[in-house]
Amino acid sequence: METSIVGVGVGITDRFRTVVEEKIARVQPLAAKAQRLDVKVTHRAYRGGRVPDETVELTLVGKGPVVRAEAVDGDKFVALDLAVDKMSEQLRRAKEKRVDGRQHPRGAHFEKGSGALEGIDVEPASADVLHAVATGAIPIQNDDEEAYSPVVIRTKNFDAEWMTVEEAVDRMELVGHDFFLFVDVRTDHPSVVYRRKGWDYGVISLTAQAPPSEALAS
Repeated sequence: METSIVGVGVGITDRFRTVVEEKIARVQPLAAKAQRLDVKVTHRAYRGGRVPDETVELTLVGKGPVVRAEAVDGDKFVALDLAVDKMSEQLRRAKEKRVDGRQHPRGAHFEKGSGALEGIDVEPASADVLHAVATGAIPIQNDDEEAYSPVVIRTKNFDAEWMTVEEAVDRMELVGHDFFLFVDVRTDHPSVVYRRKGWDYGVISLTAQAPPSEALAS
């Protein structure tokens, strides 16, 4: 796997490059299709006596989604360790998800042995029933009063919960969903957190505004 190391405001020593190569050994078994690992080290100095810190950003590029991890510490070697730990955990979880998906496929699938449809609450009609319908032995009922729609919209209502984005992410992980709807306690805006590719998270918020007077009048 190719490695690229860039320093912003800090020099990259041979020792750091050697340590990076050693750390890659922990990542490679979890990312067999990875082609390149980009390492970016950024030195930040602050005013007011705050201690400078080092940010290590890892970007794993290959066949599939890009995986990123980041960590901050006063020592770039410690930050590197933390970032590698984060990336290893992300890759491990993604690998377990792929294995579980192969062993327990979601959605409908055909079982060759039994001839049944598994993973869906539908029982296929037998050959006798199909023949009876085709020959007219079983009449076909037409209900003109009820229009058919292939789309089923299910509605659920929940009480609004005010929380921070961080709390919403924790709640989403706890319930095992890919998104979670909440009201941002910092802005009072309806918001939703969601999973993105590479184990990142995103937030979408609605800015509540009063409707136009014309809409109210109508």
